[in-house]
Amino acid sequence: MANVVVIGAQWGDEGKGKITDLLSRSADVVVRYQGGVNAGHTIVVDDKVLKLHLIPSGILYPETICLIGSGTVVDPKVMLGELDMLAENGIDIGGLRLASTAHVTMPYHRMLDLAMEQRRGDRRIGTTGRGIGPTYADKSERNGIRVIDLLDQDRLRDRLLGPLGEKNLLLERIYGLEPLDPEMVIEEYAAYGRRLAPHVVDCTRTIHQAARERKNILFEGAQGTLLDLDHGTYPYVTSSNPVSGGACIGAGVGPTLIDRVIGVAKAYTTRVGEGPFPTELEGSLNDHLCDRGHEFGTTTGRRRRCGWFDGVIGRYAVQVNGLDCLAITKLDVLDELDAIEVCVAYELDGERIDYFPSSAEDFARCRPIFESLPGWQCSTADCRRLEDLPPTAMAYLRFLAELMEVPIAIVSLGANRDQTIVVEDPIHGPKRALLSV
Repeated sequence: MANVVVIGAQWGDEGKGKITDLLSRSADVVVRYQGGVNAGHTIVVDDKVLKLHLIPSGILYPETICLIGSGTVVDPKVMLGELDMLAENGIDIGGLRLASTAHVTMPYHRMLDLAMEQRRGDRRIGTTGRGIGPTYADKSERNGIRVIDLLDQDRLRDRLLGPLGEKNLLLERIYGLEPLDPEMVIEEYAAYGRRLAPHVVDCTRTIHQAARERKNILFEGAQGTLLDLDHGTYPYVTSSNPVSGGACIGAGVGPTLIDRVIGVAKAYTTRVGEGPFPTELEGSLNDHLCDRGHEFGTTTGRRRRCGWFDGVIGRYAVQVNGLDCLAITKLDVLDELDAIEVCVAYELDGERIDYFPSSAEDFARCRPIFESLPGWQCSTADCRRLEDLPPTAMAYLRFLAELMEVPIAIVSLGANRDQTIVVEDPIHGPKRALLSV
């Protein structure tokens, strides 16, 4: 039996959806523990592309329970749209569970998110505009609406009228926007509640019952380590805790329930939105990685910024999350390159450093120190075993494993499920096994 956390080891968009889909085969319960519709992952099944934002990819397995935990923030309109899309594609959605205590993204959250970001001007953060930050802010101010409130229209009215009055004042007087009609909002969200009601559960009781029954539980994080509210490149971060410790808070479990943590990292690095990015590339190399890797956000469609693999933030992610092993994705994107750079340290104000600075200003001044490795200049897309990989591709993976001081358990070589090399079972194998390649 193993309870596993899967996290992003970079700035998100590492391919966690595919890895979670792979690991869900061995999971009885998959728990999404933080974030909202600002996250997105794309799953390719039998050449069918499925784009999800809230619902865990484990929903593709009919025997798996998929729980959206208390630490998430839920846009019910988007969630119902995903459920409808899955049902239209013949996927059984009966296994979906939604925490009654998850907070709800309301229409004023989306309006305020966009208005605040516009007002920031040159200091904009690069949010998705989906209302995630304002939803978490209301949660912290104890002024939020929870899923359980949608299930009773009178309770929803009682909970909503005060906060909505305050938000309307902000929308009108500060941002010059039209106020929202309280009754229209109540009717709309009560209707969402009626549709969601069959899926609503007590999150903590559901998880702990599964644990008592010795079920395999997979905790799925959204975004990535460097977007963590406390441990990322603040203020260019998300509004929750994607790191592995966030699983305990967002799902309502103690750390002793977690058996291991798997990090997901691309064979290079990408970032969406604003903020420092030391290994960022420009010109033809950036375009090459972006085009070959289809680096466009699932949620926003924005073109991702691309750069070489950054071992400094990689080691930081290993430490912050307590990673047991790594899944390296999109190795095939590097197939055509004759040389590949890897950042092994930074230069900051003339001094070589091998750690991630806590100051955003210092991080912005960091210059990458690279080591160059030879490329393999042949396709890896059809490789299914380690021995199928070109020797220089194997050498690249060994270099990453040694640099990050953590073994590699999975190598992904494309979007399809079968384009994967499993070095050793990352869930049931011995803890801290010699998985390095």
